[in-house]
Amino acid sequence: MIKKPIAEVIKKMNSAENMKHWQEGLVSTEHISGIPGEFGAKMKLNYSFGKRKMEITETITKQDFPQEFHATYTTKGVRNIQENYFESTKEGYTKWIANNEFQPTTFVMSAMLFLMPRAFKKQTKTYMTNFKNFVEQGTSVSNA
Repeated sequence: MIKKPIAEVIKKMNSAENMKHWQEGLVSTEHISGIPGEFGAKMKLNYSFGKRKMEITETITKQDFPQEFHATYTTKGVRNIQENYFESTKEGYTKWIANNEFQPTTFVMSAMLFLMPRAFKKQTKTYMTNFKNFVEQGTSVSNA
């Protein structure tokens, strides 16, 4: 539950500029193709986790704000299919439901998903909590 109206939540969610405030390790974003934020658009996300660098390609597979936003995130070894659903509550807050499916594309990642499934779920939960804190309190992980 995010204690802000759905319009405010979506405005912050639908901004590549805001991603750095809730996705730890995000260094830069780069538009690749399509209309930014719209169905079919592709964006490159560059992350740095200490000495480990990661490049992820986001492809928007459904954009029906304020109710839904779906995207596929692809990097070496894994594909994350993410479906986000947003609902207004009677209190005027926003309920955010995120469904994720991690699909390995290499044997090594297949083994990691099998041996450490909670690590991937934990990362998703961390980003959701960071986003909630950013929307509700203006807390940014980019300054951490």
